[in-house]
Amino acid sequence: MKIGVQAIHFSADSKLLEFIQKKANKLDLFFDQIISGEVYLKLENVEHEANKISEIKLIVPGGTLFAKEQCKSFEEATDLAIESLRKQITKHKDKTRAKLSEHKAILSESEASDY
Repeated sequence: MKIGVQAIHFSADSKLLEFIQKKANKLDLFFDQIISGEVYLKLENVEHEANKISEIKLIVPGGTLFAKEQCKSFEEATDLAIESLRKQITKHKDKTRAKLSEHKAILSESEASDY
């Protein structure tokens, strides 16, 4: 899966980029039809420590999945966002399978009535 990473108002080091790519590649285990993904890393100007934001957008057949997390580190925020996307992927797959089985049932009924 191709992942684009954009660090807004700072430059991300290679360790962080490798970490994000490694975590995103694990989503392929749950759904192998992911077309592409975008990761946005932002630093928010606030006084508390949890000022790092990770936003991940995945393009899948039939829609777009999105997760946004804010934590003390980009690694932690990315972990939480990936976990949220994993749950969204599972729901998306279940909905797709349900629609497919409905279509198959309708087709089999219409074929049975043809005979």
